[in-house]
Amino acid sequence: MSLPDPDVPAEAAPEGRWRALTLLAVAELLGMSLWFSASASVPAIQAEWRLSDSAAAWLTLAVQLGFVLGTLVSALSNLPDVVNTRRLFAASALLAALSNAAFGLFAKGPGLGIPLRLATGFFLAGVYPPGMKIMATWFRRGRGLALGVLVGALTLGKASPYLVNAIAGSGWRGHVLFVSLLAVFGGTLVLFFVGDGPFSTGNAPFNIRQAGEVFRNRGVRLANFGYFGHMWELYAMWTWAPVMIRASFAVSGSSPVLAEAGSFLVLGAGAAGCVAAGFLADRMGRTLVASTALVISGTCCLVVGFLFGGAPAVLLAVMAVWGASVVADSAQFSACVTELGDPRYLGTALTLQVCLGFLLTTFSIRMMPPLVKAVSWRWAFAFLAPGPVFGVLSMLRLRSLPEAAKIAQGRR
Repeated sequence: MSLPDPDVPAEAAPEGRWRALTLLAVAELLGMSLWFSASASVPAIQAEWRLSDSAAAWLTLAVQLGFVLGTLVSALSNLPDVVNTRRLFAASALLAALSNAAFGLFAKGPGLGIPLRLATGFFLAGVYPPGMKIMATWFRRGRGLALGVLVGALTLGKASPYLVNAIAGSGWRGHVLFVSLLAVFGGTLVLFFVGDGPFSTGNAPFNIRQAGEVFRNRGVRLANFGYFGHMWELYAMWTWAPVMIRASFAVSGSSPVLAEAGSFLVLGAGAAGCVAAGFLADRMGRTLVASTALVISGTCCLVVGFLFGGAPAVLLAVMAVWGASVVADSAQFSACVTELGDPRYLGTALTLQVCLGFLLTTFSIRMMPPLVKAVSWRWAFAFLAPGPVFGVLSMLRLRSLPEAAKIAQGRR
């Protein structure tokens, strides 16, 4: 059953779009649960493999780098635009799940573990951007909310391994295998139960110049700049916030199980933030809502360190606000790209956006361990704050341009 938007003509709200969005959201949640399946089990893996904190960070960095490589190959080949997107999604989810399952079954150390995590990230490049493209074929109006739901589901998927840890306890290999099965189911959902929407432009011809066109388009370029500022903060927060929570709870003598549940709460709060931001952005303006989220998350960067080792409830409350705001704007940058870019090559534009954004995250993730050693948890997250500042400046500049009238039917 459709949920009608006010003042939206029937032709702009095709029947079945909410069903398609629901299935896509579930599939993204299940597929992207592979991302942190190893990171959530780092304490157990570190103990088994005798890894340092720096070496353990490569389990997450490998996924990031694999994803960057996969999205680069996909963007340069126009893969999401020249092949059937649903089949690409399903095949990529299957291959990512197999790589992740092999990690759980066969990895005995970083020598095999890191390449398998790299492969998992590489294949996930065919899950996230194609999912956004399929969604865009169903929604023209209300696209901010739809993308918010999709990214919110992705956020829950990435948080879910921490919930599995909290419920199931020890045995990281079993957790990894369970998450791999979920991803296979997600790919199957898209392949057999989700079709392309009425706004699909069909398969486009290969055109390698499309990657360059993304940066020749001024509006798309600024939307990407906002996304890059957002990404500088996002994945470093997602990767290291659970580590900081564990360390803080250890200092205060709180339960390790509560730390895992708290990590799921903090990261999972992003799902609510994405949906709320999408709802508001379609009505109040994308650049306004994205800028507000960036200001809130940037403020949290600066203050959260002062709560380290203190009352667990206060720490989790502030970090939940951070978790909700740090990803709330993500879908709106992508929505801007779909509204300002060439509709024939939306898959290429979205894939290149996430490729460069995720490349940036490898630097902010990697810098955190030496920062923690140098300045402690009190100050380490403050070094992420320049990202939100840059993002706000980019969004305000985009808001001032004439082409911003294309965003959200004029709600810039």
